[in-house]
Amino acid sequence: MGSPRSAERDHGTVHPDAIPYKPPRPRKYIPRIALVGCGNVAPRHLAACRELGFPVTALCDVNQNKVERLRDQFFPDAKVFRDHRTMLKSCDADIVDVATPPEGRALIIEDALCDGRHVLSQKPFVTDLDRGLQLVELAQSQGLKLAVNQNARWAPHFSWAKHAVERGVIGDVFSVRFVVHWDYRQTPSSFRGSRDWILFEYGIHWFDLAQVLMGGGRAEQVFASTCRGNAPDGLPDMLAQAVITYPRGQAAIGLNGAARVGTDDYTVITGERGMIVSRGPDKNHQQVTLYLEDSVYSPDLEGNWNTLGFQGTLGELAVAIEEDRQYYHGARENLESLALCFAAVQSSLTGRSCEPWSVRHLPV
Repeated sequence: MGSPRSAERDHGTVHPDAIPYKPPRPRKYIPRIALVGCGNVAPRHLAACRELGFPVTALCDVNQNKVERLRDQFFPDAKVFRDHRTMLKSCDADIVDVATPPEGRALIIEDALCDGRHVLSQKPFVTDLDRGLQLVELAQSQGLKLAVNQNARWAPHFSWAKHAVERGVIGDVFSVRFVVHWDYRQTPSSFRGSRDWILFEYGIHWFDLAQVLMGGGRAEQVFASTCRGNAPDGLPDMLAQAVITYPRGQAAIGLNGAARVGTDDYTVITGERGMIVSRGPDKNHQQVTLYLEDSVYSPDLEGNWNTLGFQGTLGELAVAIEEDRQYYHGARENLESLALCFAAVQSSLTGRSCEPWSVRHLPV
């Protein structure tokens, strides 16, 4: 049920109570999963598989201790491997879930597709747009699905907002604003040397959400900047902002990973007929409010980003395979989000606005 503040029972094309937001699940299809990469994010992938009832039959990582520890914790019957090509020759997986660092993903994706496996790749799935297009075409030629783990799309507050926007509840969207304040001094060591980590590896969530909520059309310009703030020595820039200009609107992203005391995370989506606001102390605790001309509504949402986000990307891919249809987080569409991200990084380096797709490779 919604908040008692709900005043109107008919909001345009669909009642807000009827807006779906939970991850889809296949009716009968139960895919077997092989996970490549057993680093920090791997437990969330495995927990999602376990919750969905998808058996993980193989785990692969160059670190033998990591792969064996995760096998024992989540799927004791899974086979373990240190090389993905050996794994592909020996396992029966339907989907290869690639959760390695960005620089190694493209080759693993290519090998898996050539071996006839569907692929779910951790984001960002490539660091080169042309390489991404090549992989998209390879998947299509093989009749396979290539999906990207843009798990923020399935966080309850973002999923509800996205589906509400698609159903016309607030009319055509012309403005999206994200502002996030949190303490991310414990940056994974693999990203400590990357000046633009906050715009690339972390910021890709918000570039992707901006692209989705603004309707998926191609942006015209991106302007971005980063700053160290009070980040300790050895850490990348922890402050970033980006403004994305579309033909009929604008999206803005503000990321502050250096907030030592207090956290805040909010989103404002403005349409021709209403506004959606989501706010909370962090990504997993959010209160969504829908503002319309004659009413205010707050849906009661279950779950959080860390759980439903990962279940969503896996569940949606399984349903797309079962139904042989397009998929919500496909790699071809995701290239538009990467183009925004690359343009933002380029803009932060040059101090000038940048046109998406004019930068084909992640700037270094």
